[in-house]
Amino acid sequence: MMKLYRTCQSTNEWLEDVTLQIEENNQKLEVIIDPKQTLQTIIGFGGAFTEAAVYNLSRIDKEKRKLAMKAYFDPIKGLGYTMGRVSIHGCDFSLGSYLYIKDGDDTLDTFNISRDQQIIDCIKDASKYAKQDIKILASPWTPPFWMKDNQSPIRGGKLLTKYDQTWANYFVKFIKAYKQQGIDIFAVTVQNEPMASQRWDSCIYENEDELRFVKVLGKTFEKANLQNVKIYIWDHNRDLMLERATAVLSDPLAYRYVYGTAFHWYDQELFDEVRKTHEAFPDKHLLFSEGCQEGGPHLHEYSVGERYGRNILNDLRNFNEAYIDWNLFLDETGGPNHVNNLCSSPIVFKIFQEEVIKNPSYYYIGHFSKYIRPGAIQLKSYGDESISYVVFKNIDQSIVIVMMNEKDIKYNIEIKGLENNIYVSILSHSIQTIII
Repeated sequence: MMKLYRTCQSTNEWLEDVTLQIEENNQKLEVIIDPKQTLQTIIGFGGAFTEAAVYNLSRIDKEKRKLAMKAYFDPIKGLGYTMGRVSIHGCDFSLGSYLYIKDGDDTLDTFNISRDQQIIDCIKDASKYAKQDIKILASPWTPPFWMKDNQSPIRGGKLLTKYDQTWANYFVKFIKAYKQQGIDIFAVTVQNEPMASQRWDSCIYENEDELRFVKVLGKTFEKANLQNVKIYIWDHNRDLMLERATAVLSDPLAYRYVYGTAFHWYDQELFDEVRKTHEAFPDKHLLFSEGCQEGGPHLHEYSVGERYGRNILNDLRNFNEAYIDWNLFLDETGGPNHVNNLCSSPIVFKIFQEEVIKNPSYYYIGHFSKYIRPGAIQLKSYGDESISYVVFKNIDQSIVIVMMNEKDIKYNIEIKGLENNIYVSILSHSIQTIII
């Protein structure tokens, strides 16, 4: 039995179960699946539990809040998210910069995560809707300001070497504090966007800086019996991910501590860099840790959905194992953001109207997250490149084929390589998921 779900600009279908219809006059394409050639295994899909996202949830009616959470985390009625990301203390999508310790406390005796309680509660709610624990990735935007050479949480600056151990201990305190609240941290990144000097919380780690610190962090995790918490490096754009991975993973001790490379999409869609990083270090792992449409809420913009689809699909084809979107929920301004760095999110709230808006990006993500489940393995596929496609086999043996057409013309596609050949059409400016 075959099912087909489609999102299409011209037909106004949004992740809808549709009847397969073949139009005879469409241009013909061929896609071949090789089930014997298996590639990477999927960890999951998710979004970021920023303070702004959780605050926005608190601003709307309780029933709407429940519906919004289900829309992401319910595996049947929602997108089936199983992952999330949190910032280790403040980031630009916090309501303001903050730390877990009092200023100047190098002993970390004042360490307290009480400000994160709403975030923790939200993660627990998400786990209930997902019917499983949400895998949480944690990333710092900056060390405490006095531990940096510019004595500021913003405008980059570097971690002072003398504070390496204190900052590594801070990670441990954070992981253990979340654990006490019932939240397991699945992985951390060393630093969010380590080559960006921002007007918000930021810190520069050049190659030698990240190499130096990751060895301290890895050793500290070992001593604290936290070897199960995975460490990803880079956590920045694709353009320099291979350079950073090569610089860090060429060191044998760092190689032992580093699980993989995390990356973002704020570049020129350099998907080959993802593949090259995999080919250079095939034993290491790849995780997409952040992406969003910048510059405001972009309500109902179909091209934003296509950007999501294009990026998710091509990263998956190039060995990416997990996709974590940025803010789960923003308001109709694209915030709040304490430095006015406004962005879009797949679900936007019109706060005073109590309206929950699902942007096209929401549905485009769903074509992957809802059907490609944790543990799914990519099957090699090739053929005509007029459209984009990726193929996975789930643990339950179902085959998932996601196809995307960004062009103005329709195609008929013959899919070969499975037990029986499959014939489908794909409309212009659409994405469709086929389940076999």
